[in-house]
Amino acid sequence: MNRSSKRVSAWLLVLLLACLCAPAMAQTFAKGADVSWIDQQESSGRVFRNASGATTDFFSLLKGTGVNAIRLRVWVNPQGGWNDGADTLNMAKRAKAQGMRIMIDFHYSDSWADPGKQTKPAAWSNHDFATLVKDVYSHTNGILSYLKSNGIDVSWVQVGNEINSGMLWPDGKTPNFGNLAQLINSGYNASKSVYPNAKVIVHLANGHDNATFRWFFDSLKSAGGKWDVVGMSHYPSPNAWQSANTQIASNMQDMVARYGSDVIVSEVGMDWQQAATTRAMLADLLSKTRALGSRGLGVFYWEPDAYPGWQGYTMGAVDNNGKLTQALSAFN
Repeated sequence: MNRSSKRVSAWLLVLLLACLCAPAMAQTFAKGADVSWIDQQESSGRVFRNASGATTDFFSLLKGTGVNAIRLRVWVNPQGGWNDGADTLNMAKRAKAQGMRIMIDFHYSDSWADPGKQTKPAAWSNHDFATLVKDVYSHTNGILSYLKSNGIDVSWVQVGNEINSGMLWPDGKTPNFGNLAQLINSGYNASKSVYPNAKVIVHLANGHDNATFRWFFDSLKSAGGKWDVVGMSHYPSPNAWQSANTQIASNMQDMVARYGSDVIVSEVGMDWQQAATTRAMLADLLSKTRALGSRGLGVFYWEPDAYPGWQGYTMGAVDNNGKLTQALSAFN
């Protein structure tokens, strides 16, 4: 083979490798959805339909919109079993069947945990702090090991949910960042013990509020807390989403610059009846997150499967017949 032929062959090889790698590279940005209500809704008789009205698996519908990642919350001993380990595994298997990556969101509670309530699981309620640290490790390691032994890979682990005011109150309540850092580190270490390559997220509400994020992560860093990714929730008003998106984008940029952290929008949502506005908001948020390059890991829409008014929630992305609105078409 002469020199010219070798050069052509080399370029062809480069082009072939680029083509092969392109799909994998495109998948690195998470276009996600938290669908932790899906099993419970289906158990109650809710069904989901494609554009023609035919009953269709919701994970398949999501894949059709471009969703490539799923977020699932875990509660310790929930009433009815929803969002326990077995329920989480069932949903994770459905996500895996569609080729989706998975985020596990530990609440460290038997029910909802958010800035207004971080209630200890009943089984841990009388434990001293040293035991709570062990509880966090055991629960995190146990759930993740259970998933892994059943063939599930986990890309991200969220240690606590919207923990602006700490977790496992009162022991881990802010401003006691010494205790909170130990609890977070216990979850961090447990996550890495099962999935060494998983990225661990510390997640706060109100992603537009840079002052709170600086206060929290400055304090956590000073206390020796560990994290890989700063997670944010974002629920803008339909009438003011442009300014809210500008604020969260600025906050994400600051988290990258200040801490060298990756960032991810763990939750986003807006009124299901304003689907066109939601689509515009989501498209803009995706663009702003992608603009961070490799530091912007993705965006997860919270409970698009929620039928209007399900458990009082009105920011899903399906109508009363179980058909997707246009909101998630921003992912495509």
